[in-house]
Amino acid sequence: MISAISWVPKGAAKAEPAVAELPSKEEIEEMIKSGALDKSEDNGSEDEDENMDAEAEVENQTVDVAQALAVADALGKSPKNKSGSQLEDLTDGLKELDMENYDDEDDGIELFSKGLGDLYYPSNEMDPYLKDEDDDDSEEIEDMTIRPMDSVIVCARTEDDVSHLEVWVYEDSDEGDSNMYVHHDVIISAFPLCTAWLDCPLRGGEKGNFLAIGSMEPSIEIWDLDIIDEVQPCLVLGGTVEKKTKKGKKKPKYKDGSHTGAVLGLAWNKEYRNILASASADKQVKIWDVAAGKCNITMEHHEGKVQAVAWNHHVPQVLLSGSFDRSVVMKDGRVPTHSGFKWSVSAEVECLAWDPHTEYSFVVSLEDGTIRGYDIRAAKSDPSSESKPSFTLHAHDKAACSISYNPAAPNLLATGSMDKTVKLWDLSNNQPSCVASKNPKAGAVFSISFSQDNPFLLAIGGSKGKLGVWDTLTETAVSGKFGNYSQQPNKP
Repeated sequence: MISAISWVPKGAAKAEPAVAELPSKEEIEEMIKSGALDKSEDNGSEDEDENMDAEAEVENQTVDVAQALAVADALGKSPKNKSGSQLEDLTDGLKELDMENYDDEDDGIELFSKGLGDLYYPSNEMDPYLKDEDDDDSEEIEDMTIRPMDSVIVCARTEDDVSHLEVWVYEDSDEGDSNMYVHHDVIISAFPLCTAWLDCPLRGGEKGNFLAIGSMEPSIEIWDLDIIDEVQPCLVLGGTVEKKTKKGKKKPKYKDGSHTGAVLGLAWNKEYRNILASASADKQVKIWDVAAGKCNITMEHHEGKVQAVAWNHHVPQVLLSGSFDRSVVMKDGRVPTHSGFKWSVSAEVECLAWDPHTEYSFVVSLEDGTIRGYDIRAAKSDPSSESKPSFTLHAHDKAACSISYNPAAPNLLATGSMDKTVKLWDLSNNQPSCVASKNPKAGAVFSISFSQDNPFLLAIGGSKGKLGVWDTLTETAVSGKFGNYSQQPNKP
């Protein structure tokens, strides 16, 4: 299954990603001490070891005989019976080869004939049957090169109890043909629940290419996407450490500032690039400084698990959070003493998103398949007063797991659901209408995301584990109503 999807902005990835260095002796020793390289179980016994040694000895003793039999068999001289002399057969076979006179020319055969043997080439470069080793290297380099015009998608996939990140390259041509392939992948230690791309330069330089992952563990792993075959994240926020008790038993202890439950939602702040917000099953919202590797703020304004967080695109100090307690809360970092604004909803929150085209509007998707839109200008400061939604949309028959605003076309919203459908909505005048619906054959849809660079490309992932990209402009209703936005430059 694919549980989360993130687009990497064009030009953010290195053209030729580096290959991870092998761990040092000290790092390997540390991994051994921590038990990371321990075998799951040692079922061997001394008897088994002795049997293996005996088998190896027998195998070594029969190697010469087996080789002799193979040569004899190739020459049609297989032994008539197993108890016969194999060496005699081998000797007869070698006599037939006449190795002593092997280099002598046979009568009637010209070494340099007048037939096809006369076809030769002045140089190896001109011989089509000879391939330069450098060609293989150049082809491999070309396959691994990420061009500035390529789009990159990262999906978090779990298959057969193994979780990993897949870095896909999406190539789009002027002829309209597209090509997708996995560039490289990264094995991760826990089941991924959410991701967030960020460019904070954690390893120097002006920018980076990193992905933060929230999982069933209380930690947040940050991986460098520009390194292939990496085995460890470049940074871990929170998590646990093992501490021995007086009786010598190992007991997990949470790191300072760590979540104590699964990390369900992540949001990177594009303005303050070192800031990452996280939502957790421990009912907390945390603000992290990834450059310093620590938690700066912990908020506890929800009574249930916090499922999602989102920063306002226009006012980067404003943060939304949605919870299983059926509420959405807005906090303004410019007024830290304010309790924030709260909206009650009809079901558990699945996802929420700010409208990128205005600072006042956001939408929230719910477990009952409903989508609600809100205008924060109508929010009531009195917690006992109910703030009504701008619209309520019964979008799906099952949980609406993911939503995504189109970054170029105002009022175009995509929704994905457990009912296996993805729908596109026109939200004009707060009167939503469905302009397209699709079953992408992804199973239950868990994550969707419009591309910032190709705003009408929608990435889709779900329970079947198949990454899909829907070119929504191929839908007549979408191109007819929003097609004029396809040629306009996007705001970052």
